[in-house]
Amino acid sequence: MARQGILISAPASGCGKTLVTLALLRLLARRGIPVTPAKSGPDYIDPGFHRLASGHDSVNLDAYAMQPSTILRLAGQGDGLLAVEGAMGLFDGAANGRGSAAALAQMLGLPVILVVDCARQAQSVAALVRGFATHDPSIGIGGLILNRVGSQRHEAMLRTALEPLAIPVLAALPAEPSLAIPSRHLGLVRAQELDADERLCDRAADWLEVALDLDGLLDVSRRASMPAGDGRAPRLPPPGGRVAVARDDAFAFAYPHLLGGWREAGADISFFSPLADEAPDIGADAVYLPGGYPELHAGRIAGASAFRAGMTNSAMRGALVYGECGGYMVLGDGLVDGEGTRHAMLGMLPLETSFEVPRRHLGYRQAVPTDDAPFWAAAVTAHEFHYASILSEGDAGRLFRATDATGQALGALGLYRGRVMGSFLHVIDGAA
Repeated sequence: MARQGILISAPASGCGKTLVTLALLRLLARRGIPVTPAKSGPDYIDPGFHRLASGHDSVNLDAYAMQPSTILRLAGQGDGLLAVEGAMGLFDGAANGRGSAAALAQMLGLPVILVVDCARQAQSVAALVRGFATHDPSIGIGGLILNRVGSQRHEAMLRTALEPLAIPVLAALPAEPSLAIPSRHLGLVRAQELDADERLCDRAADWLEVALDLDGLLDVSRRASMPAGDGRAPRLPPPGGRVAVARDDAFAFAYPHLLGGWREAGADISFFSPLADEAPDIGADAVYLPGGYPELHAGRIAGASAFRAGMTNSAMRGALVYGECGGYMVLGDGLVDGEGTRHAMLGMLPLETSFEVPRRHLGYRQAVPTDDAPFWAAAVTAHEFHYASILSEGDAGRLFRATDATGQALGALGLYRGRVMGSFLHVIDGAA
């Protein structure tokens, strides 16, 4: 049987697609309808909400940074309906729209459910929807969810204007400010940090259930025409046979598909918490420090003596030590937090970083490892997103030579010294 699937998108950010996605995932879970959530693009936050709402792990599907074979393999995993949440607006992406939610929908043959913010428009909604429906004929708008509808009269005006387009209106949702998902540090919030996270998902599902034509949405999902993957998509190799991975609130950003690929390649993966002053597995031949929020916990990290000793011991034993973004900063000599206080880090790489004057670095990267870099043997695609500044870099090898999504050279990025290495890049897949 062909797999059911939808991609939930919107004309722009802020239209409510994340809340609608969470509400739908929780509603499907209530009804006992199997669903596998996914997120378009390089996002660590929304997949955590997806897992909370549905009870199932969410996977990233990235039409820019992943090879098509990788996307088909990952999209084919899990059970039931594949529900993908888009990023930004439907056609927004990297240079020339590459990596957009529309590109992903086209690749996977998924009908799009378009969430439209109707708060400040009436009949004009038809022009907006017509534009999205006809902009790229290969993208099928399977249904509409009208959000922030002000009244029954407003709803009637919207439906009348949209009727000639023959695109089913699956729900007309009233504005509900109390359901806003709060944000925190740098605009990001992790699902498990919400005080009322479960209640939020339940209330969102109640809000959607009253208005949603669920049978109509399931009918739309049956129009999916997802190509079959052959299961042979290449995976990024693990850094070792036994990999210790830091996992807690300071080191939260590890892509599930990366760790899953390492397991499938035969690696044994264990976890430890630097914030709990835990050391990596003494038998590990590789240690991975993912990204996260080290700047919020820098004092605790600096005082974690068992963690520090365990990392030093791992390097002395010859284990490969790899840090991404936040993990890279922790491998450095020092980190200056947003208040201007310097905290001593592990001192394994000659790097000083600071958050005192936040400066955003954002974008896809194509990265080629330098000739002598350990572990990385081939070009990779990656994403960079942080607000840290490099105060100084000392004498060490450079890990990557990189370009951005437009092909502009960014020079050498990252450092390595012996078998200790890291960069600000979150690696996603091998380059095609």
